[in-house]
Amino acid sequence: MEALIKEEGKFKYIDQGEGPVLLLLHGLFGALSNFRFIVDEFSARYRVIIPILPLYELPIEEANLKGLVDHTYDFIKYKNLNDCILLGNSLGGHLALLTALQHPERVKAMVLTGSSGLFENTFGGSFPKRGDYDYIKEKTEYTFYDPLTATKDLVDEVYDIVNDKNKAFRVISVARSAMRQNMADELPKIKVPVLLIWGKNDNITPEFVGEEFHKLLPNSELKLMDKSGHAPMMEKPEEFNVLLTEFLDKLKIPAAHESH
Repeated sequence: MEALIKEEGKFKYIDQGEGPVLLLLHGLFGALSNFRFIVDEFSARYRVIIPILPLYELPIEEANLKGLVDHTYDFIKYKNLNDCILLGNSLGGHLALLTALQHPERVKAMVLTGSSGLFENTFGGSFPKRGDYDYIKEKTEYTFYDPLTATKDLVDEVYDIVNDKNKAFRVISVARSAMRQNMADELPKIKVPVLLIWGKNDNITPEFVGEEFHKLLPNSELKLMDKSGHAPMMEKPEEFNVLLTEFLDKLKIPAAHESH
């Protein structure tokens, strides 16, 4: 994925392709590379947009879920995006849910994978253990079914965040605000179609969390993926993309190549 990052005002984002909008929301330690297989596969038929969340730039009093939801909606408004299909991984799923609740007029459907919002095992009280590379490596590997998915680049990225005091402080602040906000009572209000793609080997938001989301979201379907952890779109991209394609086809939104 050789995508060009655009900068306009306070927004940084990737915007590729034409057609219905697929808006991808990354997680707390997420990077653009997490979504590269989705961009590669879908930007021929959809307009794939990834706003880069200002996790480390937010003023400390706004380093929380509300600050990130406000930023996401400001971006949607700024780009005048309607009928968005929101796809969120981990914290990005939580943001997608809150955006759909607060601004339902902009959201057509959602895809959640390893979403927070009900329950998650985070780094816990011992985070962040600064300076200890092996500990960070082990924690990053814990995110995946196959530890080799945690490449050196990925581990280095997490290590750098944890060892930057300002970044680490904001990450903890956002993570705590996410853990405090349980969405069980709100989820039944979300009526749009939701696809839940869950790794059967997810250690962060285990399989039962996906099942609970399925129970509480009235218009949802749950697909479980074998040998996959917290980020199925990275570990099993082909299988993930097949499930995503089936869901998008069912929505009957004409994709770019069909609308001419």
